Amino acid sequence: MVTLNVSELGQIDQFRRLQSTLRDRWKTIELFDNSEADILVVPSLSIDQRELRKIEGCEHYEERLLFSLMRLRNPRTRLIYVTSMPLHPSIIDYYLQLLPGIPFSHARNRLLLLSTYDSSLKPLTQKILERSRLLDRIQQALRLEKAFMICYNSTDLEAELSLKLNVPLYAAAPDLQIWGTKSGSRQIFGESEVPYPDGSDLMWKPEDLAQAAADLWERQPKLQRMVVKLNEGISGEGNALLDLRPIMNLAPGQASHEQRVTAIGDRFSSLRFQAKKESWANFSGRITELGAIAEAFVEGEIKRSPSVQGRITPTGEVEILSTHDQILGGPDGQIYLGCRFPADERYRLQLQQLGLKVGRKLAEKGALERFGVDFITVDKGDGDWDIQAIEINLRKGGTTHPFMTLKLLTNGRYDLSTGLFYSQQGRPKYYVATDNLQKDRYRGLLPNDLMDIIAHHRLHFDSGTETGTVFHLMGCLSQFGKLGLTSIGDSPQQAEDIYNKVVKVLDDETRSDNQNFPLFSDYTFPLGWDGYS
Repeated sequence: MVTLNVSELGQIDQFRRLQSTLRDRWKTIELFDNSEADILVVPSLSIDQRELRKIEGCEHYEERLLFSLMRLRNPRTRLIYVTSMPLHPSIIDYYLQLLPGIPFSHARNRLLLLSTYDSSLKPLTQKILERSRLLDRIQQALRLEKAFMICYNSTDLEAELSLKLNVPLYAAAPDLQIWGTKSGSRQIFGESEVPYPDGSDLMWKPEDLAQAAADLWERQPKLQRMVVKLNEGISGEGNALLDLRPIMNLAPGQASHEQRVTAIGDRFSSLRFQAKKESWANFSGRITELGAIAEAFVEGEIKRSPSVQGRITPTGEVEILSTHDQILGGPDGQIYLGCRFPADERYRLQLQQLGLKVGRKLAEKGALERFGVDFITVDKGDGDWDIQAIEINLRKGGTTHPFMTLKLLTNGRYDLSTGLFYSQQGRPKYYVATDNLQKDRYRGLLPNDLMDIIAHHRLHFDSGTETGTVFHLMGCLSQFGKLGLTSIGDSPQQAEDIYNKVVKVLDDETRSDNQNFPLFSDYTFPLGWDGYS
């Protein structure tokens, strides 16, 4: 199938006119969140599939938007959720049973689950576009005058689907996705007057990248390391570390520019890659396809990786949603593993202000809906922190689903004056979340096994106390031993304790000598229903 390029065919104006109907329907944030609506959720990861394959279990990441099912707490909301392959019915039951004050049957009647039954390595949106009958069924199920579509990220595929269905897409237009790339992020930071590390322009050849890296070293002669970043990547998987310390004899002032370029080019084969099984041969080929930048590595003894999340409404308002301290891993601490909410009080209000600057600049350029900004903060030792912005995510990310889970479960509010989230009872809430609780011993656990463990050990989220754990990525568990979870507490320590209890229980239940593993529970479903309409 040849994909329609919305931008090239001049249909971007038609796409934007359709998007503008969102502004006419929802005049305020409150109405947007609570109005009667049909929401089409297309959780397609429409990104470079080779980069996506670096993430183990990525075929199940369509589950990360299942927090959207909690929008069914609004009795006037209907929701269509499309996936490549059918979701396990118990996973759907799990989310619907989290809804406070809404009968399960009422929520289930307002949910339509559809699948392409196609597990091929193509974006979900492309699979939908290839199935005309599925397109017709989606369109017939929607009240078009009250419908909008949400996605993981926006490309020409999502724009084409929006136009074919005549349903506005609540996301930045495809031609604006440049501002979510590594090079585009740097341009936005510069225009927003937000501090960011020194670095290069976008390069398309390894030899040009070596030249740009040498120029960067000459501007910053004390540099010890640089980060080489593919222009498009997720979760830090497209990053590599260039260590300059073995060639310090060629530092500025000690050798010629040409010698430095040659030495850096030679060092490329020794890059420390963040993705598993990556090689220079493959990485260099990706440079010619995606482009890459070289950026100064921010050094520091006490260093954090916080982020700020916001959204741009159809009316152009910029709203800060949350701040997090990200939990990073991998060879050099650049792979996203999870997060803690909120970010440290010593810098979270500064993050909010910097995030507002970036959000307003993105809004000027016409962006819509979710954006996130990643930072590096270094303790300067005098109670002050050096804050540098390093990347914009113009899409949903790893911190989207835990925060939205908290917000939709509690119907609480984020307070800009403190950077805290308060439940309707006025209690501040905290959480620890991850997409990457992964151990070999968890392999083979089915979703129903996990439900048994949750019930037996009372690990579920308690809507009365508004504490406990909400699980996601349950489809990853059996094959990859991988699970996502958000542990919510009334204090940072309580959230940490709840998280640690979950890990301990799962470890204990999967010990090879455990003779008391829960049996498959007596689980029944409505007669004739397999989880899909």
